[in-house]
Amino acid sequence: MTFREDQLDNFFAVFNESCAHIRAFDGCTYLELWQTQDDPRIVFTHSHWESPAHLENYRHSELFKSTWAKTKILFDDKPEAWSIDSKKVLD
Repeated sequence: MTFREDQLDNFFAVFNESCAHIRAFDGCTYLELWQTQDDPRIVFTHSHWESPAHLENYRHSELFKSTWAKTKILFDDKPEAWSIDSKKVLD
């Protein structure tokens, strides 16, 4: 997510208000916030979910909707999201 520079502190406040609730959401096993070194306006949430269904339940929850409503107004660019799988690399 790329935020307007003057809105970063507002996003961090939203994240800090929500992170404990997201971590406690059914199926969430990990949540962390990452910020790029080259452009501090770019921030990622990194989360692990027990299953795609758990993530979808969160995406349709009131918690997500209220958090997203507060977050999306702070963007400076279109947000992107990915669901990825960890792959084992052979030696």
